[in-house]
Amino acid sequence: MKTLLALMLFAALLPAAAQPEAKPDRTVSIVAERFFFSPSRITVKQGALVEFVLTSEDTEHGFHLAAARVNAVIPQQGKGELRVRFLASKKGKYAFECSRACGAGHNLMRGEVVVK
Repeated sequence: MKTLLALMLFAALLPAAAQPEAKPDRTVSIVAERFFFSPSRITVKQGALVEFVLTSEDTEHGFHLAAARVNAVIPQQGKGELRVRFLASKKGKYAFECSRACGAGHNLMRGEVVVK
């Protein structure tokens, strides 16, 4: 009986860790290049799970989206991509910015996600 109970407890915990990630409702490609993101304004529907696929056309850049608790590095050109997920649970505007010093125009490198 104890063995069965232990197996049931293990099985209850396993799916949360072993489940594949949910398929996003929308995938958006974003290109980072000194000193802008393209696109810099992204509109999504409330409730959507959005996956951002970020690449760089030059050096490493940062991607900080506070609403998703993300602050990660976009690899330099030719070195891969960064994938970030955002659940658009509330309507509003959510800013993102480059969080890695990339030159004189770094402070201008911003964008926003608009949830409607």
